Amino acid sequence: MAKEVETYRGVVYPWQIDHMGHMNVQFYTARFDEATWHLNASIGLTPAYFKANRRGMAAVEQRTRYLRELHAGALIRITSELVELKGKMARFIHRMYDDETGDEVASSELVALFIDTGTRRAVPFPEEILQRAAQSL
Repeated sequence: MAKEVETYRGVVYPWQIDHMGHMNVQFYTARFDEATWHLNASIGLTPAYFKANRRGMAAVEQRTRYLRELHAGALIRITSELVELKGKMARFIHRMYDDETGDEVASSELVALFIDTGTRRAVPFPEEILQRAAQSL
């Protein structure tokens, strides 16, 4: 389960720049969150699936590394890698790149739990999701 997939493309807007002159950390986090939805969908965990099955994901740990600054106008790309999917837990990493230079500018590694949205408790991933993850990534 170590194949990277592209999960986001975008641009840094001037209103996302903070008083330090670079993209504020809240916007890195938002982009990684958007990438997570695409990574989930790549293994069948779409918004429709979550709604129909009363399931969801809950992040329980996140570690973000900031390697280079991004400025207004920068084109960004995120790739994501599902590192581990077993039982009730998923571990994955996002890597953000300045698409013009190819430089990695940030990464974020997360651990999330698959949850029953009614009980708000972690539940095991269904076998079909485990199989799809193994086949597609």
